[in-house]
Amino acid sequence: MSGTPGTVGAIGATRAAASELDHDRPAAASELDHDRPAAAVSLTPTLRASVRRRRIWIGFAVLLVLGAVVLFVVQGAVSGGGPRLAADNPAPTGAKALVQVLRDHGVTVTDARAFDAALEGAKAGATIVVFDEFALLDGDRLALLAMYARRLVVIEPGFAALESLAPGVRAGGVATGSLDDVECELPPAQRAGSLSDGQRLLTIDDAAAADGWQGCFRDGEFGHALASRASDGGELTLVAASTPFENGRIAEAGNAALAIGLAGTSGELVWYIPGPADADAGAAPTLGDLTPGWVSPVLVLAIIVVIAAGVWQGRRFGPLVAENLPVHIPAGETSEGRARLYARNAARTHALDQLRIGAVQRIATALRLPRRAHIDDVTAAAAAATRRDPVAVRRLLADDAPAGDGDLVRLAADLATFEDHVRATLAPETSHPARGDDTAGRRP
Repeated sequence: MSGTPGTVGAIGATRAAASELDHDRPAAASELDHDRPAAAVSLTPTLRASVRRRRIWIGFAVLLVLGAVVLFVVQGAVSGGGPRLAADNPAPTGAKALVQVLRDHGVTVTDARAFDAALEGAKAGATIVVFDEFALLDGDRLALLAMYARRLVVIEPGFAALESLAPGVRAGGVATGSLDDVECELPPAQRAGSLSDGQRLLTIDDAAAADGWQGCFRDGEFGHALASRASDGGELTLVAASTPFENGRIAEAGNAALAIGLAGTSGELVWYIPGPADADAGAAPTLGDLTPGWVSPVLVLAIIVVIAAGVWQGRRFGPLVAENLPVHIPAGETSEGRARLYARNAARTHALDQLRIGAVQRIATALRLPRRAHIDDVTAAAAAATRRDPVAVRRLLADDAPAGDGDLVRLAADLATFEDHVRATLAPETSHPARGDDTAGRRP
């Protein structure tokens, strides 16, 4: 509302606002129909008016929704399509391109999402590719896969995988750029010749090297992009980064040659990404395991202190004494507070409705109309008493809507003037002939 809150407050204070209803306009109109002598028509804002008044906030909401939709679409286009490095994920971080190429060359690829399916494939002699992004597999199940699989490729091995499968091999950070120093005899690495940038590194200590681990694609003294060990039981390869297998990076440098060489060495391939069902719930720490030892004694002490404070502050000396304290709120203060609420919400029609309800009630009482008289009856009686145009009276009492603060002030003043005119018309000194003209019935 463009006007000051005092504008509507002054109107409510000057025109008997103390007799206005204590609830919102719809409730006031209902009460007027049952208990008031006249039923005034409430000019509530229409849907179009409400939308027009709140169009700025609606515009902001629409912009936020559109922004969220655009962000969702962009994120779906960039990273959507399924889990990272999934066999059926066509997104840049998926592995569908590699899997499709392998299938085109006669490799049977099984997309496994459960440990039992991967273990069954390992027992059948298939190559197993594992990408455990969230470290759902424990060391025992990884060791079981390594024991049965003739060829096991672990992409981005975590701490548990390194401790279980390759003691002495540790994460060594990120490569400084592209790598072309093969430095190993692994055939897929020899065919690749180089790897793109974005590789992670693994370090191999002396004990791991003595155990048969060799590194490929060395990055100076920092580490290797992959580590491999061949034994009588099979071949185990640890690839530090998923970059060579991703759709968006597989065509760079020798990434494709390395990925195809590691995953396509046999006619059967199990592409295994552990799912939520593979998480070992029994091995997960409980809340008690994660809670420090000092927490429980402190909680017990806090409970004791709270109980003691409640007993101390809640004590009573004798029975409670109930005392009714008078509360008096001036009617003018209540009216001014409601007027300020109307002004804050630009509710001109609500303010005018309250003024009209009070005026119609008082005019109907002055005209001695029935309690359930309709607004049309009040309008007709008031127009006849004041000798005004019934249409103009109807517009003043019910129809005219304020377009701004100026209209609201003008209509409020017109209501007050019309009410005073009705009362003056019905006053005894104006409703009977002058005493000098009353000749009939006068004693001689």
